[in-house]
Amino acid sequence: MNLKKRNAGWSCPVLMIMLCANLSAQEVQSRRLSPTEAVELAIKNNLGLESSRSGIATKKRASDLSWNQFIPSVTVSGTLLMDNEASTMTGLTPVEWDKVKDSPLSALGKNHFEISTPAGTMYNWMMPYSFDVPQWHIAGSVQASLNLNAAMFENMKRLRLDYEGGLLGYEKIKAQLERDVRKAYHNILLVQENTALLRSSFENAGRQVEMAQANYNAGLAPELTLLQAQVARENLRPVIDQVENGLKLAMAQFAMFLGLNYNTQFELTPIEGNVNFIPLDVAEMISKAASGKPDIQELKHTILLLESVRKTQALSMTPFLNLSWNSNSAFIKDPWQDSWFDNKDDWRNSGALSITLGVRLHSLIPFSMDYQGIKNVEDQIKTANIGLSQLIRGTEIEIYNTVLSLERTRTSAEAQTQTVNMAERSYRLTEQAYQAGLQDLFQVQNAEQSLRQARVQMLEQQFNYLNGLIDLEYSIGVPFGTLASGGSLSKGAK
Repeated sequence: MNLKKRNAGWSCPVLMIMLCANLSAQEVQSRRLSPTEAVELAIKNNLGLESSRSGIATKKRASDLSWNQFIPSVTVSGTLLMDNEASTMTGLTPVEWDKVKDSPLSALGKNHFEISTPAGTMYNWMMPYSFDVPQWHIAGSVQASLNLNAAMFENMKRLRLDYEGGLLGYEKIKAQLERDVRKAYHNILLVQENTALLRSSFENAGRQVEMAQANYNAGLAPELTLLQAQVARENLRPVIDQVENGLKLAMAQFAMFLGLNYNTQFELTPIEGNVNFIPLDVAEMISKAASGKPDIQELKHTILLLESVRKTQALSMTPFLNLSWNSNSAFIKDPWQDSWFDNKDDWRNSGALSITLGVRLHSLIPFSMDYQGIKNVEDQIKTANIGLSQLIRGTEIEIYNTVLSLERTRTSAEAQTQTVNMAERSYRLTEQAYQAGLQDLFQVQNAEQSLRQARVQMLEQQFNYLNGLIDLEYSIGVPFGTLASGGSLSKGAK
């Protein structure tokens, strides 16, 4: 009785858990993706692009605020100091006898104060003084300075070029990512088609087993024929399992490539209709690649940036103008005992405004560090130009090879289409002959195998052609899909 009650008490939570599990399973659905949507996901979630965007933001801020080098450097400081030892200040101060004669000092006599002075001097007498100098002192200062040089204006241009170079680098990484995503998308479609063909072959093998079983039961075929049909069907199982496992792995890698969980299920949009084979002009493709390929654009901009760096270093050797102003104030009394602001005479003020025009003569010496720095940048520019020439020549060969490969693929795909048509007709005729008892099972299996191989080869040729177009579009610097859709290169060029 207690056991029943306990089971009754637990039944509700268990049912709730099972219900939640069923609801979760129903919510997990395949995510339908087109190539464009897959690219958008990859661009949104790719960490490499996120890092590049952060670097671009830094360069943009430096470019927008490049004028801040004209802001003067201003320093305000206050100093509290103590002398190591106490000191006494002694000396003589001039006095007028008319002010002294009525004081107790007159008892000393006029001669005691009289000194020899030039004629017409107001003061003819000196009076000794002595007082203890405060051991603590306070002082404050304000300094402002601004250096002006022709190199500062070129440095603003260099920062702008650096920002533009960051944009080019970002677009290059983005184009590479889109190229890789689209090719991976096509490769998964190819594996899916291959898997579907294998499953269709397995179904055909099952029908062949049924026909062999019927012929065997009717006494029209020996047991060996039935066994051969069964073995042929079972031999397809491990092949299908292997291809399906490869498809699962490819889907998991594709999901992680898009920044999603590895177990995300996709439903990829198949290619509608036949692949459009387009005529390609090698000379036109090479001309477009020489100016539009992201790698070439990036290297050209790097050369511009190096030239700006060299110009900045050269202009730094020109005369500079320095504007400087400073003001210093020191309190001559004891800062702990005397009031700071009762008497302005208690502060000793000094300061100056200076305008300096100068030139760094040591930078003009050919073997100086600054001069050699310019030579080093010139060597980098020369090396970059050589690399640009090599890249352009390599791109020409790459384009030529890609176009030839696409032409071969087009020819092979067109011929393979005829092969598939003939293989389909051969398979239908062989199967009809087998049903009529005119052909054995081995001939049907051979015809079915030939048809499957022809279809797989045709799909491979079609997807190879599409991937080749993607590589060509990247090389000539046009938006992906421009060639496949037959768009204008002049409109699609970047």
